[in-house]
Formats: sequence, C-alpha cells, structure tokens
Amino acid sequence: MADEENYRKPLPGTQPEYLHAPYGSTRKRSPSHALVAAPQLAGELAGPRFTREEVGVGYDDLTKHGNAPALGERIVVAGRILDLDGRPAANTLVEIWQCNSAGRYAHAIDTHDAPLDPNFTGLGRVLTDEEGGYKFTTIRPGAYPWGNHENAWRPAHIHFSVFGPSFMTRLVTQMYFPGDPLLAFDPIFNSTADAEARQRMVSSFNWKLTVPERALGFHFDIVLRGRGATPREG
Repeated sequence: MADEENYRKPLPGTQPEYLHAPYGSTRKRSPSHALVAAPQLAGELAGPRFTREEVGVGYDDLTKHGNAPALGERIVVAGRILDLDGRPAANTLVEIWQCNSAGRYAHAIDTHDAPLDPNFTGLGRVLTDEEGGYKFTTIRPGAYPWGNHENAWRPAHIHFSVFGPSFMTRLVTQMYFPGDPLLAFDPIFNSTADAEARQRMVSSFNWKLTVPERALGFHFDIVLRGRGATPREG
C-alpha cells in the first residue's frame, strides 16, 4: 500500500523551494499568493500512455542522429524509474535533452558563442522496460555560462522528463556528474536545501555500463514521488 503521507508531503528541504534568492529567475516566477489545490480528474490520473511504435526506434543513441558521429566524449547513462514504494515504473516515457560537448544547446534562444555540432540535437527518448530500466548513449555535456550572476557557470547536466503512470507523477529533473567542482557554486543544484536529497540528482560512475573502446558508463535512478523522491528541476 502506498504511503499517502509521504506522497503528499516530502520532507522539508528535499525539494527545491519556489523562491531561492540566489537563483535569479525564481524571484520573478515564484508564487506571490497561496497555492490553490486543483481537483485530480480521470484525465490526470489515468494517463498518458505511449506505445513503442509512437516513441519510435533509434532515439536512445544521441550520437547517431546526424550524418556523422557527434563530437565529444561518448557516455552511457542508464538506470531505473521507481515509484514511491520502490516498484518499477514499466513502459513509461523517459525523455532527455542536453547541450553539446561545448556547452551549447541546439536551440534558437541559446546565444552562447560555443560551436554547434550539426550532428547532435541533444534530444532522446525511450520507454522503460518491465523493470523500469532505461539506457541512453549520448555525449557528455559541457559546462556553460548562464548570466545568473557574475561568472556564473552551470555544471554539466542532462535534463530528464519522466511521466510515470500519470500526469500527476510527471517529474522533470536534472542529472549531474560525480565530482563536478561547479556543483558547489550552482544556485539551481543548491536550491534543494537538503544535502542528501541533492545527491539523488548526482549520477554515479558505473564500470559495468562502460563499453570498451567506446563509452564510459553512469548510473542514475529516478524516484517519482515520496520522501525518497528525486528533487524536481528548480
């Protein structure tokens, strides 16, 4: 039986606050009035559902979307999607997006003067297997400046969107890399106050996931809800 108390009330500090003053944009978009609870209707509780035909094939390897191999250090990122009771979220959509190895997104609003890679879109998607497992092959993203404050740099990260069994369990978060010296200075990462909870956003190097002569491996599990939930994107 699900722990409804955990489902409704994450422990204080284990999710990012709506207002985290060092993260500039939260000062503009954080709620100025008390939140209003919206009713959970069938449309939010029963879907969405995606088929493997709708998701398509080949989107799990971001290094092969162009006419030539993408530039940068190839990595494998894999893990499991779990619910608040540790049960696998099977057949759920996992989407990722990221910048390239030089720290630039293939997006019109990214004005960073780092080079674009014409063979790297930074977009991927898969459905989890019956054990909640997923795997991507991609390029290790670069750090980039973001103008939040003087000499502000985002640590290397990959964005994840996971739906789980319904819209109500959708989680958007960021995966970071172990040992990144920029984590200590990043207002987005540190908008989650609890140090242990922040570590749920940091992947771990995994030798078993490495591919000889091709890619290093990183493990990253995501827990959708409950007191052990992965912090959402701040």
